[in-house]
Amino acid sequence: MRVGKIKFFPWLLIFGLIPFWVTCQSSSSLTITRADYQRAESFLPRHLRQKVYGEGVVPKWIKKTSSFWYQVNTRQGKTFYLVDPEKAVKREVFNHERLAELLSLKLRKKFSRKELPFDSIKFINSNQIEFEVEKQIWTLNLKDYTLTSRPKEKEKKEETLEEKSPDGQWIAFARDYNLYVRSTKTGRVIKLSHRGKKFYEYATYLGWNDLIEGEDGVKPSHFFVRWSPDSKKIFTQIVDFRQGQKMYLLQSVNEGFRAKLYSYYRALPGEEKVIRYIPVIFNVTNRKEIRVDLPPIPHFIGLQASWLADSQRLHARVFDRGYKGVSIYEIEAATGRVRQVARDENPTMVETALSHYRFLPQKELLLLTSERDGWNHLYLYEWSTGRLLRQLTHGEYVVLNIIHVDEEAETIYFTAVGREKGEDPYLVHLYRVNLDGSGLLNLTPEPAYHEIFLSPDKKYFVDRFSRVDFPTRTVVRRLKDGKIILKLETTDIKDLLSLGWQFPEPFVVKAADGQTDIYGLLWRPTNFNPHRKYPVIEAVYTGPQAVATPKTFARALYHSQTALAELQFVCVTIDGRGTARRSKKFHDFSYHNLGGGCLDHVTALQQLAEKYNYLDLERVGLYGHSAGGYDTVRAMLNWPDFYKVGVASSGNHDHRLAKALWPEQYMGYPVGPYYEEQSNITSAGRLKGKLLLVHGEMDENVNPVATLRLVDALIKQNKDFDLLILPNTHHGYRGVYGDYFTRKRWDYFVRHLHGVEPPAYSLFPLKKK
Repeated sequence: MRVGKIKFFPWLLIFGLIPFWVTCQSSSSLTITRADYQRAESFLPRHLRQKVYGEGVVPKWIKKTSSFWYQVNTRQGKTFYLVDPEKAVKREVFNHERLAELLSLKLRKKFSRKELPFDSIKFINSNQIEFEVEKQIWTLNLKDYTLTSRPKEKEKKEETLEEKSPDGQWIAFARDYNLYVRSTKTGRVIKLSHRGKKFYEYATYLGWNDLIEGEDGVKPSHFFVRWSPDSKKIFTQIVDFRQGQKMYLLQSVNEGFRAKLYSYYRALPGEEKVIRYIPVIFNVTNRKEIRVDLPPIPHFIGLQASWLADSQRLHARVFDRGYKGVSIYEIEAATGRVRQVARDENPTMVETALSHYRFLPQKELLLLTSERDGWNHLYLYEWSTGRLLRQLTHGEYVVLNIIHVDEEAETIYFTAVGREKGEDPYLVHLYRVNLDGSGLLNLTPEPAYHEIFLSPDKKYFVDRFSRVDFPTRTVVRRLKDGKIILKLETTDIKDLLSLGWQFPEPFVVKAADGQTDIYGLLWRPTNFNPHRKYPVIEAVYTGPQAVATPKTFARALYHSQTALAELQFVCVTIDGRGTARRSKKFHDFSYHNLGGGCLDHVTALQQLAEKYNYLDLERVGLYGHSAGGYDTVRAMLNWPDFYKVGVASSGNHDHRLAKALWPEQYMGYPVGPYYEEQSNITSAGRLKGKLLLVHGEMDENVNPVATLRLVDALIKQNKDFDLLILPNTHHGYRGVYGDYFTRKRWDYFVRHLHGVEPPAYSLFPLKKK
C-alpha cells in the first residue's frame, strides 16, 4: 500500500492549537465574580420554583371520597383546583380574581390574583371553604361569595394526652405515670395501673426529639394507647427509663448570657443499658393488667401492634436487635400469650425500609415481604397455622411497598423497581397481582418514576410521573386497571429553559468489580464550554437505606448541585454498591462495610473522564451531610490523592457514636472490630486535602461530639482543616444558618478547586448597623 507524503501547513498548527490554548487559558485565568454568585443563587430552589409551572401536585382528599383539591403554580399565579374523578372533572375551586378583590376590601390592602395570601383550604361542605389570612379564619360561600371571618383560636402546641374509646363511653389518660380511664357519662375515674412511677411509666413513649433542659428537667409528655374496637380493652406499653443513658447539647446562643445545657436519651450501638418498652393490655371491665408474653423491647426497635376486628387478638411486628430477623405475632388479648405466625430472617440483616406486612382479616391471611431469594418479594401465609402458601412475585426486581389489598377482588397493589427491561432500575411503578400469584400487571406503563397518591375510597389514584430528563406530568388513574381518567398538569419549563438551563445527564458505568452496573447523574453549568477543563464535585451519600441520585424531575432540578454547577463545576451524584433498591447481593456490599462505599465512585469518575475529556480529575471535591458527611471524610482518608477538597456537614464520623438503630442494622450487633476500622477518627492521620467540617450545635440526630472527636484526632495528628459550628442549629440547616452554610460551601470549592478568591457575597439581606 502506497503511503503519501504528509504535507505540513503552518496554519493547521495554529488552528490545531487553539482548543489547547483555550483550555489552558480558561483554566489558569478563570475568575469567579459576584455575577457568577448571583447566577448560582438564581438556581437555588426558592427561585427556580417561580420559573416552573404545573409541578408538585399533591392531592388533598375531601373526607373519605375520591374527590380532592390541589394547589399549583400556574402562569396566572397560585391556583386552587377541585377534582371529581367520578365525573372526570377538574375546575377552579373559586374565582381567584373575585376572592382577591374581596380580601382587599375586607383587609384594606391590595391582594392580587397572582399571589393570594394563603396556601391551604378546607372544605366545610360542597358550598363552603375555609382558609387562614393574617391570623383570621375566613369562610367563603362558593355560591354567593359572602366572605366572613373569625379570630383564629390559639393552637395547642402540647400533644393530646388522652384518647376516647370507639364507643365514646371512656376517655383514657395518664396521671402520675399510671393509666386511668374516665367515664364520659358520669365522670367516674378508674385507675387501671398501679405500679407506675417516674422512670417506669405507663402509656407513654420516648420521642425522637425529646430534649430535656439540664440534667433533671421535665421530659416532654406523650401518651400512647390503642383501644380495642369493642372499647373493652386497651393495648399500651410501659416505658422503663431506668437504664437509659443520655447525650448532651450546649446551646451557646439564647435569650440570656449563660449557655444552656440540654440532655436527651439516646442508645448507642452495642449498649445493653437502654430504655425498653414492655407491652401490656388492660381489661377495662375487670381492671386487669395483662403482660404480653414478649421480652422488653429496646425503644429504638419498638413494637408495631394493631387490634383485629374481634377485639380478642392483635397482630404485631417486632425486629430482632441487630435486625437479622423480623417476626409477625398474634397476641391473645385475654392472656397476653403470643404466637409467632411468620418470620423473615437473613444472615446479614433484614432491611427495615423494605420489610412490610399486611393482615388480611376477611381471609385470615398474611402478606409478608422477604429478600430470601435475593430480591424483595411478596409471600402469602395462612394466618391460623403460619404455613407459607406461596410466593406471589418473582424475578430480578424489588417490591418496595404494599399499597392496597382488595380482599373481595383478591388483588394486591404494590410498588416496585427494576422489573421493566431497558429502564433505569430505580424507576418506580405501581403493579397489580392476584392472591394466587397470577395476573401481574403494570398499572403505570410510562417509563418514568411514578409517585402514587391513593384515594381514600381506593377507587382512583393520582399518578405524578417524571424522570430527570422528562418534566412531571400528573394524571388521575382508575386503580383496578390504571386507565387514565383525567389529565391534571403537564409541567411548563419554558421560563426555565430561557435561563439556559439544561437537563442533567443520567449515566451508567461499571462498579469496581468491572461487572455491576451503577447509576449516576451529571450536571453541567449553563454556559458550559466543552473545550475547558472543569473541576468535579460529587454530592455523596452512601447510606444503605437510601438512593442518593435523583430520579424525578423535581428532585434533580432542586438539588444543590444545580446551583453549584453555575460556579463553573461539573457536578455528579453516584449510587454505588451497598445502597438501596437493588438486589440483596448489591445491598449487602455495605454490610460491615459502611466505609467502603466510595470505592465504586472513584471508578465511576475515572470512566466518566475517559468519555468526557473536560473532566479534570486532578481537581475533585465532594460534600455530604449526615452519613454523607462521614462519606466525605472517609473518601478523603481512603483516597487522599483523588479527593482533594471536602465539605462534611453533621457527619457521623464514628458509628459507635451514632444512634443505635442505624449502625446496628448496617454495621451489625454486637459491635465488632469493623466499627473501629471504619472510624474516621481512627484514620484521621491520612488526611491530605482541604477539609471543612460543619456541625449544628443543637443536633440531636448526629451529636456534635462526632465532629469534635474528629477535630481532636486531626489536631493530635497536626492536620490542617477548617471548622464551622452553627449556633442553634439542629440536623437540618435552615434560615440564615442554612444560607450561610451554602455560601461557605460555595466559597470553599471556589477557593480550593478553582484556586481563586471568591467574591464577598451574602445569600440573605444584611442588617445595616
